[in-house]
Amino acid sequence: MAIQLAQGADEAVSSINTTPLVDVMLVLLIIFLITIPVVNFSVPVELPKQRNEVRESEPKDVVITVSREGKLYWFDAPVANKDALFERLKGIAQQQPQPEVHVRGDAGSDYAPVGRVLLAAQRAGIAKVGFITEPPARAL
Repeated sequence: MAIQLAQGADEAVSSINTTPLVDVMLVLLIIFLITIPVVNFSVPVELPKQRNEVRESEPKDVVITVSREGKLYWFDAPVANKDALFERLKGIAQQQPQPEVHVRGDAGSDYAPVGRVLLAAQRAGIAKVGFITEPPARAL
């Protein structure tokens, strides 16, 4: 802020010198104009397109359900604990061709029981694990 004394007066005149501020803004504008095209057009890649694929469970596929309370079910039969689940999955992993394991997790359940199912499937050597979800409602 520059303070100057007016000629012939005892009052101080204060005015903001805006020229340096305008210069800084113009420099920043030029920098942004130069760098924005670099950000928008980097390496040309083709991104995957979203697609909804309806898959039906085959009779040979194993469906494991995780309830809201975290209880495990092999199809509709309750599973005692994670060790019993692991033993069943180990038996399924020996089959040729190996069936897929589909996990149905309740939307209100915690992630930990679903994570335990995935860990048991990984330890047992299951190659394909999928999640069964409900499709979104269609807009009319």
